[in-house]
Amino acid sequence: MDDKIEIALVVYPGAQEAALLGLADLFAIANRSDRPQIRATRWQADSNSISPTGETGDPRVLIIPPGLGGPVDYSVARPMMPALRDLHGRGTTLASVCVGAFILGETGLLNGRSATTHWATADAFRSRFPLVNLDVDRLVIDDGDIITAGGMMAWTDLGLKLVDRYLGTTAMQATAATLLIDPPGREQRYYSSFVPRLNHGDAAVLVVQHWLHSQYAESISLSDMTAKSGLEERTFLRRFRRTTSMTATEYLQRFRINKAREKLQFSRDPIDAVAWSVGYRDPSAFRKVFLQIVGLSPSQFRKRFQAHG
Repeated sequence: MDDKIEIALVVYPGAQEAALLGLADLFAIANRSDRPQIRATRWQADSNSISPTGETGDPRVLIIPPGLGGPVDYSVARPMMPALRDLHGRGTTLASVCVGAFILGETGLLNGRSATTHWATADAFRSRFPLVNLDVDRLVIDDGDIITAGGMMAWTDLGLKLVDRYLGTTAMQATAATLLIDPPGREQRYYSSFVPRLNHGDAAVLVVQHWLHSQYAESISLSDMTAKSGLEERTFLRRFRRTTSMTATEYLQRFRINKAREKLQFSRDPIDAVAWSVGYRDPSAFRKVFLQIVGLSPSQFRKRFQAHG
């Protein structure tokens, strides 16, 4: 292992300064004299390319931090694309956090791969990069030579993963303990809420969505939804999936589970009562669906996120 492991942090218009400083601090905390050192350097993006602010060689890893706004505009990403492709081709691992994935997406290097970004920008990402297998349930996706991390604070998870990779698990765990943050293993779906798409312009599907939002606690069948739409079943299923990016059954499940998350967080109702209140007559089926969608059991979710007061 080399004595110095250089990790480059890209400064671009709108980049989150807290992430840039935080990553540099995290690596500094991980460093000890009895093991290889991580050296964090800044690379500046300008109208032509990206380049280091000091003397340096090719970094082991280059991180594109989160931005403070929404999806990063193509005009910001364009100047960096040749340098990113060139560095990747010479062996640098590329990494992004949150909407930094939009910059990686523009390089084409994510095409055919799995990647993640902030869950709230999923629709915009899929629209711009349809060849990428987006999975916003995952907080970090490590493909070896490309790593993407989801939320704005996921730079902590990425930083710890890189410490684990280059300095070892003991160093990673010690760094996490010093900073009082969870070691890698969280998932973005623990935190993301269901945000239904309503501005798609399909009136028949929208009628069904509004009806589901008000009647979700009742027993609802596919035939009930089809009848509410006024369409033939095959037509309804096709249009519902096209406009919402999920099946009608998945949509109802996700809406119900989102309501259950709220009740688990802000009420003290027993879990079986929560299941009944959101339309599940079989508590075991509710627990199974909740775990599948959220990644935690209802009791684990309540223990972790229940509001106190």
